[in-house]
Amino acid sequence: MLQVLRITNLAVIEELTWELEQGFNILTGETGAGKSILIDALGLLLGAKADKSMIRHGAEQCSVEAALYGLEQVDSLLQELGLDPLDDGELILRRVFSHTGPSKQFINGSPTTLQVLKQLGHLLVDMHGPHDHQSLLSRDEQLKALDAFAGLEELVAKFRLEFRALQDIRAELESLTSMEGTDWRQQLEFLEFQINEIETARLSDSDEYELERDYKVAHNTQRITEIGGGVQRLLGDAEPDVLSLLSTVQRSLQEWQELDDSADYLSELNEGAIAQLRELQGEVEALLARSELDGERLTELEARMNLVQSLKKKYGSNVPGILETLQGLQLKRDGLANREHEIARLQKHIDEKEIALLKQAKDFSKKRAKSLERLGRDITKELQALGFQKADFYGDLLSGQELRSEGLDTVEFQFAPNLGEVARPLRVIASSGEMARVMLAVKTVLAKQDKVPILIFDEVDANVGGETAVAVAKKLRGLASSHQVLCITHLPQVAAAGHKHFNVVKEVKAKRTRTQLEVLEGAKRLEEIARMLGGKNDSALAMAESLLQDHKHVASA
Repeated sequence: MLQVLRITNLAVIEELTWELEQGFNILTGETGAGKSILIDALGLLLGAKADKSMIRHGAEQCSVEAALYGLEQVDSLLQELGLDPLDDGELILRRVFSHTGPSKQFINGSPTTLQVLKQLGHLLVDMHGPHDHQSLLSRDEQLKALDAFAGLEELVAKFRLEFRALQDIRAELESLTSMEGTDWRQQLEFLEFQINEIETARLSDSDEYELERDYKVAHNTQRITEIGGGVQRLLGDAEPDVLSLLSTVQRSLQEWQELDDSADYLSELNEGAIAQLRELQGEVEALLARSELDGERLTELEARMNLVQSLKKKYGSNVPGILETLQGLQLKRDGLANREHEIARLQKHIDEKEIALLKQAKDFSKKRAKSLERLGRDITKELQALGFQKADFYGDLLSGQELRSEGLDTVEFQFAPNLGEVARPLRVIASSGEMARVMLAVKTVLAKQDKVPILIFDEVDANVGGETAVAVAKKLRGLASSHQVLCITHLPQVAAAGHKHFNVVKEVKAKRTRTQLEVLEGAKRLEEIARMLGGKNDSALAMAESLLQDHKHVASA
């Protein structure tokens, strides 16, 4: 849900914080008070173009920020885009633009692009009214909605993965069949050369460490001999040497022990030290014997080092990487060497997959056609309750011959508002008021399947009154049980149905106009609904009280 929206220096808004609730949020106010600016602010966070003329006069920049919660469904998209996942389901969106520089946008504090905001927007918000951000206007989204209604989502998701695998196999086959004559033979020869170059080196996983160690020793043999010789002298050849001194110490300790038997452990410790030093002396002599300067060995190691470095530049950053590249080259070589057999194998695999997917796609088409009829009837029924008494809503299912990632079908929702009128695609409906009510009907039918959590309705009450207004209010309140709903309205029937009521007002301070937002409760809400009914007289107040009580009764029933 959208929990907080903060706006600074946008049009007539100097500074405003809007704290919303989960259910049905109502926004009312006099015409021109600035209600639509709040929706425009949300649009900016969803990737709408920033018009610098919207920056409040006298301000350097404008900023809009929103805090949203409970939106774990966007985690996969964030990770796909290389952004950090949500922290406890919290998503912070921020947009800043100024007179001088380009706009900047952020997701949880990290810079991002407008395209990413738009992608997130399609997952999070549907705006219905004089706006462009309406997910169900595209054929792809209409097909997704139909699949959700038909219970095909999981099957289509699996189909999509299988289709992607089919495309990969087709690309592999295309790569093989596109090689003509000597092209593939030349590639085979080059692969053989590369494989032979790596295999001849006879590399192993331990090669890199041992080679570098042996080269370092061979390259520093002279210095190692000097150090080792010095250690030898200290242990046995110097005057006096360490072992001789310890022998003298041992004699002294033995004499001490004769005088005080509690000192016997001292001579034992010294004996241990002498034994360890004699072992050290032997190891030093043995290691020095193996480290004698050998110019031929150093030359061999240098040549080996150069060979490994050369292979790294061509085939991998380390020896394991080179060996992994070798495996890939061998597989590719084997595939080319058996090119005709491989082409036949891939073609057979493609044919089998196409037959299986085509069968599944045709099954989708049957289920979609059956569900589309039911979906059309259900939406038409909802439209009739919303004032389109003679309306017709249906979908055209167009099935092609070529497999696509969703099967064989595309769908186009069609709408005719009046008897005798030709139905037109949903995406070309001209009237924003018509569109808002149509989308309300669609959303009501698809409420359980609709995964977009935030719905915004503006001008849903255009040319509506009486019983239709009551029906609109009930549909919106019903949607709020599964979505967060924001609605700008001039209808008292709709305003009374809200769980939370906000009023937008203009005020003048220091010769500047500012838009403010207040939460209406109790008497203030009653007075605002009475104003919408035509005045704050006794009859309007009574009617307002009646409207509010109707929804309290529904909520408690």
